[in-house]
Amino acid sequence: MADGEDGGPVSTVPTPPGLRERKKERTRQALSDAAVALFLERGFDAVSVAEVAAAAEVSKPTLFRYFPAKEDLVLHRFADHEDESARVVAAGRRAGVAPLDALYAHLLDGLARRDPVTGLCDHPAVLAYLRLLYGTPALVARLHAYRVRSEVALADALAAGATGGADRLGARLAAGQIVTVLRVLAEENTARIAGGEPVEAVEADAVAAAERAFRALREGLPY
Repeated sequence: MADGEDGGPVSTVPTPPGLRERKKERTRQALSDAAVALFLERGFDAVSVAEVAAAAEVSKPTLFRYFPAKEDLVLHRFADHEDESARVVAAGRRAGVAPLDALYAHLLDGLARRDPVTGLCDHPAVLAYLRLLYGTPALVARLHAYRVRSEVALADALAAGATGGADRLGARLAAGQIVTVLRVLAEENTARIAGGEPVEAVEADAVAAAERAFRALREGLPY
């Protein structure tokens, strides 16, 4: 349990989504899948929103109710990860685990599972998606906005548990460094696998790089 805004206890167990929200999420996923399939086939800039709507059998206004920008149709796959680090920190604190230790353990688990977010994944569909993402300037620019929101969410989580009160600037600086480290590690793994190295050959170096990066973070950050 955790304290709510009014000081009373609130459950830390997520409330299962209702039927309406589940239907909305299925629609979002269907729209995103239809869009990504078209973008992979013809290129992001060569496909119009109207064509995506037609492929998904919805109207343009309906599509824009779910995705305010064309780029979000692709970056929907990052939506669940936007506040992931913040959630890991919050869950770790409830279990008595320091933020950096919780994030490090989460990263190692992701590497072991070949989570695409870590870059240590050689599934053809994942590699094709990443080529689309990083090969399209508009998507790279939109991805930056996602990362900024991820930093803000992580900073909130760090500041919420800071000893002696919340240091907002310190939390923002720390969050920026952590998010950057996670990004660079993932990009290094992605580049090597995209270059033809087997995932098994990259894994040991990826784990060693994660250990090196988080050792540096621990030496420089008070979390």
